[in-house]
Amino acid sequence: MPAAVESWLALDYPDFEIIAVNDRSQDATGKILDDLARRDARLKVVHVTDLPAGWLGKPHALQTAYERASGEWLVFTDADVRYSPDLLRRTLALAIDKKWDHLTLLAALELRGFWEVTTVAYLGLGFALGFQPWRVSDPKSKTYFGVGAFQLVRRSVYEAIGMHRKLALEVVDDIKLAKLIKLGGFRSGLATSQQYVQIRWHDGFLNVVRGLMKNIFAGYGFSVWNVLLSISGVFVLSILPFIAVWFTAGGARAACAVACAVAVLIEGRFVQDTNEPALYGLTHPIGAAVFIYMSLRAMIGTLWRGGIVWRGTFYPLRELRKGMV
Repeated sequence: MPAAVESWLALDYPDFEIIAVNDRSQDATGKILDDLARRDARLKVVHVTDLPAGWLGKPHALQTAYERASGEWLVFTDADVRYSPDLLRRTLALAIDKKWDHLTLLAALELRGFWEVTTVAYLGLGFALGFQPWRVSDPKSKTYFGVGAFQLVRRSVYEAIGMHRKLALEVVDDIKLAKLIKLGGFRSGLATSQQYVQIRWHDGFLNVVRGLMKNIFAGYGFSVWNVLLSISGVFVLSILPFIAVWFTAGGARAACAVACAVAVLIEGRFVQDTNEPALYGLTHPIGAAVFIYMSLRAMIGTLWRGGIVWRGTFYPLRELRKGMV
């Protein structure tokens, strides 16, 4: 977190402010932020000690930050994201030139080890195919996409779509913020960040799994049917051909071999964009199996508990479903 905040303070844009919201942290986060704020007046720290009823922590923190911000443009980001010094200048120039009201940047993820790369690469490929981000910038398309690492929004547009008050109980608030903006008739853009936005998402494979347990079922709209339909498709397209190629013959084996080759080549090309070897494309069925496991575990765990636990607070499933956008 300190490295992230220091990278924001190093931005070369002439006039900006940083509102950092410390949401009920139990570690040294508050002290670190206060120490940094004493060194630089552009950093303003807000400490949240009690979460109001009817809010998830992150949407409340982002709404709180907005209420203390004064700029014409807002950037919503996470506490572990590092920026290059020229990022703000470049992204604002791009948004203004393209006449976008909202710009999402896909961050460069720092991945370490076989299991992290295998899991996140498959997840990223799935997001790309599922959300079709290349259509986001088309004003005629209803396609939307947003990530927590970087979302630049015009203040007037953010206020027009109801701010994070509309997303108070939305688990996947980053994606749904983009949805409100695009379906509100405003213009969205999406770009890759390369070295300009970097993030060490989760430290280790087990933390990747734990970190996604809260979000995956919400991403399915808390629908059991959507989960079962999705994992069935993943199994048929990403796992079954790699099994069937060993137990079939003739045309069926050839078709399976082609399906396997296409999957490996597509994921290999996708992985190269994360600066990892294209050979990770061979892990395609393993990543698919991990994805199925996480989807089922998230669904079953949420249904078993009747909700989710986030930062020590339990949110009933019925309330989360009512709060969906």
